[in-house]
Amino acid sequence: MLHLIIAEAALETIPRELWSNPIIRRHAAKRGKHPSKILLDLSYHYPAAKRLKDIEKRGRPDITHFCLLEALGSLANRRGTLKVYVHTYNDKVIYIDPETRLPRHYLRFVGLIEQLFEKGKVPPKAQKPLLWVKDMTISELVKEIGVSSVMLMTEKGEYYSFERLVEYFQTEKDTVVIIGGFQRGDFKQDTYNVAKLKVSIFNEPLEAWVVISRVLTAYEKALGLW
Repeated sequence: MLHLIIAEAALETIPRELWSNPIIRRHAAKRGKHPSKILLDLSYHYPAAKRLKDIEKRGRPDITHFCLLEALGSLANRRGTLKVYVHTYNDKVIYIDPETRLPRHYLRFVGLIEQLFEKGKVPPKAQKPLLWVKDMTISELVKEIGVSSVMLMTEKGEYYSFERLVEYFQTEKDTVVIIGGFQRGDFKQDTYNVAKLKVSIFNEPLEAWVVISRVLTAYEKALGLW
């Protein structure tokens, strides 16, 4: 089983300190929601949010959307050998039923995540939800998963060729792979601390969904799915 964590994802509702900002209030009113119930999205909110701490790592729900579409549509997920989690910048963890089919349309995805953060699960009254969320740090999540092999994907790590990555997955039957879900910047120290192995597949930063694609292809090849 491969446990894929999209870590420190730029996925959060509007922070309280921005609720009274005119830009935020106008956008929230247009959507008929309180500012606390909508996602921070720099496409709409950058002028109001540009002074937030770590702004380069926040307000990009589209990154998580792309990553989840890539992972949930993979052969590994179809064969039942993949579990996907989203750990957010604000230490929330989203659990995802592998059979979930996320909306392809970005705005529908945004509405789904807004409902998830408000209600705690989707569908809200389901006994077996497709998505559910908990307050949890990444170290708590890795401990809960209970797998000793933890790999962090970072351009600062040790270089692994595609063939070496395949060999790794052939040797390690259960692995946690952590990939950043933010646009720029670096992982927090807590995230670095949970990974025994830091791996690079290229000497420059790559888009998160590109890294997910390469990792899952190597994993699927190790399983003989290709």
